[in-house]
Amino acid sequence: MSERTFKETAGERAKAAKNAAKAAASKLRHADYKKAAESVREKARTFDIKKAARDFWYGKPHEERRLGDLYIGNTGLYKHREWRGFKDTMYYFHMIWLYNYVHMVTDILSGDDPLSFFAGTMRYRWMGQTYLTVMHWFDRGLEGLRGPALAASAWHYRGMTNETIRQFMRMFAADKKLHGGKENKYWKNTIAHDETVSGNIFYPWRDVMDDVALQMIPYFVTCHVNNHTVLNYIDAMQSIGLPADPCPMCQAEAGIFVLDDYPDYSPVMVTSNEACDGSVATSVIQDWFLNRPLFAMPQPMRFDDPLVQKHCQEEIEECWKFVEEQTGHPFNWEEYKKHAESFNKLTDFEHEKWDVAANTPYYPINGVAQALYRIYYSQDGDRPIWHFVDAHVRKIMNKTVKNKIVTFPKTRHRAIAWSCAPLYYSNWCTWAYNCWGINTIINMDSLMFDQYLRTDTYEHALEDLATFNELAPMRSMAVGGHEHIFRLWEFMEKFNCDFVVMYDQLQCKGMQGIHGMFEDEFRKRNIHAVWVPHALPDKRTVSRKEIRKIISDYMYTVMHEEPLDPSLVDFDDSESW
Repeated sequence: MSERTFKETAGERAKAAKNAAKAAASKLRHADYKKAAESVREKARTFDIKKAARDFWYGKPHEERRLGDLYIGNTGLYKHREWRGFKDTMYYFHMIWLYNYVHMVTDILSGDDPLSFFAGTMRYRWMGQTYLTVMHWFDRGLEGLRGPALAASAWHYRGMTNETIRQFMRMFAADKKLHGGKENKYWKNTIAHDETVSGNIFYPWRDVMDDVALQMIPYFVTCHVNNHTVLNYIDAMQSIGLPADPCPMCQAEAGIFVLDDYPDYSPVMVTSNEACDGSVATSVIQDWFLNRPLFAMPQPMRFDDPLVQKHCQEEIEECWKFVEEQTGHPFNWEEYKKHAESFNKLTDFEHEKWDVAANTPYYPINGVAQALYRIYYSQDGDRPIWHFVDAHVRKIMNKTVKNKIVTFPKTRHRAIAWSCAPLYYSNWCTWAYNCWGINTIINMDSLMFDQYLRTDTYEHALEDLATFNELAPMRSMAVGGHEHIFRLWEFMEKFNCDFVVMYDQLQCKGMQGIHGMFEDEFRKRNIHAVWVPHALPDKRTVSRKEIRKIISDYMYTVMHEEPLDPSLVDFDDSESW
């Protein structure tokens, strides 16, 4: 065969092969088209227009929502917000998302020095990292909620956001670091104190001075909003020689000073020992860095002894004398009475909420909103925003009770959460209800500060104020003696709970020492309890994903239950706020 003939034959064979490939591809495409068309026809045959309309208007039923599909892979961040039905989605957009963004601006403009906001945002790391992520905090805490539960829980978040802005705007207005080192009128008339020193101590001066907890915004609130914020403070404290085993809360609070990430907004400082020796060490670090008059007001761990209670009253009086001497403003009994009586109204409504939560399925507040709000307003003391929020929530709750609206209809277990919670994952209880039907009715920290403040006499006022501060978070029911810690059984019965979520703070020596006693009691009483290990603000010790896996494993292997929403069982949210 000639060379030319060979080339022609090879070319014909290649052309034939190419044509055959085209024909085969055409058949495949035709088959794909045919398959796709059949799929479309099948969907059209099975499409239920009534269900689609119902899902659009009311939102998909709980078991069909697949909330986990909303997340961007391996981040836990949303592709888009969930469709909660037309009414609830519009409510979320207008009364939660848009309403709060608008009021976040107006709250700043109504602050003592609005322009200081921009300087503070640029100066302080915790501020820049959290302010713009606030609405993601709302999204996590309110995920899956509908109707009255969505509205009432959102009002609690609104109250905390408003009061947070008021506090950091006061700090920025008074901050010498933002005003060229000068002492202005705000600096001279602001009292700085530990977040664990309740604001009700300073009621006698509310008409002439303001009081702002130093760590409440840089540490406590920011950790809930963005779980990445406090890690560098912990590392900074360890970098100067502190071992890694003390409470990470104390490490983070002290690390703020090591990195010079705190505002200088007050001529004085009042500290406490909440609720262990680690807090005392924090006070020492604060004293070094602040270098100004400091009053340490330690509260006892075991306060049942009447002599100890008397000692606490004397320390409060010493604190009052300290404030008078350092500021020049005298103690105002009438001002104390006004705010104490106003705060009692908040306590009254709290008891109303507890009654509805304990005895009905009509309680419209989810576990994370209730707990954070309760801790925040109890520590902060009487403020107008709390009464504003309670008025809205009362209307919603009265409606749910009157109309017998079951606010969490997928509840399988009524849970009580005990001990100190993971600050970087306070919204786990929202996930637990959506995924497993575990409804957190009450938290341990929500039950503290349960004390009316009498104002009929100075002596009665001092007695109640001392008791109130002895009942602070972690102090009484975490390290206050086993008889207080074991009040769990009393509250389980009171709130009709059948399930315990037992927080296991790995670096809390007090709770670690009583772990075995709890195990014995759970077995003796035949109580279902899942232990949730964590390290307060440090998510690196036990991640949020690990916490979810522990709970899910318990539900699968011990409770023999299947998830309500399987898409929420396993996902990675390590990169999310």
